[in-house]
Amino acid sequence: MRRLMKLGAFALVLGLLWSCQDSNEGQQPQLEEVPDEVLAQVANLGFNADEVKMYDGVLFIEGDIRITLDQLEKMSPSDGLPVEEHYHTDNLVTGTPRTINVYVQNMPQKYVDATDIAIDRYNDESLNLTFNRVSSSGQADITIRASPWYYYWFGILGSAGFPENGDPYGTILMTRGYYDNVSNINGLATTIAHEMGHCIGFRHTDYMDRSYSCGGSPDDEGDGGVGANHIPGTPTGPSANSWMLACGSPEGDRPFTADDKTALGYVY
Repeated sequence: MRRLMKLGAFALVLGLLWSCQDSNEGQQPQLEEVPDEVLAQVANLGFNADEVKMYDGVLFIEGDIRITLDQLEKMSPSDGLPVEEHYHTDNLVTGTPRTINVYVQNMPQKYVDATDIAIDRYNDESLNLTFNRVSSSGQADITIRASPWYYYWFGILGSAGFPENGDPYGTILMTRGYYDNVSNINGLATTIAHEMGHCIGFRHTDYMDRSYSCGGSPDDEGDGGVGANHIPGTPTGPSANSWMLACGSPEGDRPFTADDKTALGYVY
């Protein structure tokens, strides 16, 4: 994420910045109506159901979480979905110690450079996960690539997902019409590190009150009964400057805080 700024508020900005993605699909696509029963499932799993978007059978939740309807059907509160990085549950990357290979597919050099910075941040923590950038898609556990054309229309700046079957989520999508204009390489690295955090099972630090980083009215994503196990030594409320805050400046650099490091070390 990343998220780095509240997504809905930036649809107009994205329109001004858009230049290079598949804009040849001429007509603006239409979001699909999300059935009430799907919204109920989303809420029951502990996600914010207030701003769910759906297109072509894919749900976009909390700004940058991509979950297909099929994946949603397979989830249940007993699965132990990730809550946020100062809490832990059971749906994480397994088989550790483990190396996770990251591939940057057909993106400008600054995305490669920012990915290297993000990888170094994780590896500097001496976790049971080691990240490694590879040059072949066939080696990749996580691929970073441009988002599809319709992300721009819906104001989606990027997306990732949560681990499945003990493996990291395999794709980080970046809306180049926005991120090509970010000048601070460390800010872009924070975005990529944020999405990598989702891929290995972390949710937004301020899930209990998104207004902490996004502004506006208090907005509790909730834990939905999925089990929020507090990590000793970390805050129980929103954590200032965490790399997993729901919103923030896209140019702003947010390396791991002391609380982030505690949480990462505890989980991995």
